[in-house]
Amino acid sequence: MAKLLVVDDDRDVVELLNFLLERHGHQLLEAENGREGLETVLREHPDLIILDIMMPEMDGFKMNKHLLENKATKEIPVIILTAKGQVRDTFEMTPNIKYFMEKPFDPKDLQTKVLDALRENN
Repeated sequence: MAKLLVVDDDRDVVELLNFLLERHGHQLLEAENGREGLETVLREHPDLIILDIMMPEMDGFKMNKHLLENKATKEIPVIILTAKGQVRDTFEMTPNIKYFMEKPFDPKDLQTKVLDALRENN
């Protein structure tokens, strides 16, 4: 179906997302932090990014800022998946953020949001 990039330093979350999304036919790419995430975006051109906020080296705020500043990446839809619910307001008006989800999350809800974000972007 689609090429998805998961940017999260929590190995358990990454493995769960791999299990959930690959069984629906998506190809999953992984990055442990925003720096790796940006490198992967530029190299692989994913259809959607699932982005954590709190990560080492480069957090999700900075990574998304870089995505928005680059003509080649600013249109890639992003789903924020974080344990930091209080940062929701920060992303309210950010054009590439399609959904904001808090951990723990409902797997069915995530799959629905992934499909909706991909559909909206086509």
